[in-house]
Amino acid sequence: MLREWKGVRQRPEEGPRRWFTDDDMDLIVWYDKAGGNIRGFQLCYGKQTSQHAVTWLADGSTYSHARIDDGEEIGGIGLKQTPILVEDGRFDPVGLADRFRERAEMVEAGIRDLVVARLRGFPAR
Repeated sequence: MLREWKGVRQRPEEGPRRWFTDDDMDLIVWYDKAGGNIRGFQLCYGKQTSQHAVTWLADGSTYSHARIDDGEEIGGIGLKQTPILVEDGRFDPVGLADRFRERAEMVEAGIRDLVVARLRGFPAR
């Protein structure tokens, strides 16, 4: 069940952000500087298996699906690198929307409905 984590670091030069988390998903929501309008979100899922992320920005500049490369294996020499997003466009957006909705009972309806709508409307690739 996704619950809001209140200890999110806020950056004064950016708008506020909120973070919802559980054992399988993280949802980060970005607001405009005034804090009233959602300007985007990133839904990370598969935390226990193969992590992926869907990122959406309201200005239309980003609508993507990516695999999260955790940076654990670099040439077998045991160095840990910073996790990065690696393009991975294929996924089941409707199935993910349903999984998210099941886990998001504690997320306010406006956020939950926006995320579900954007997942269901993910462009076919």
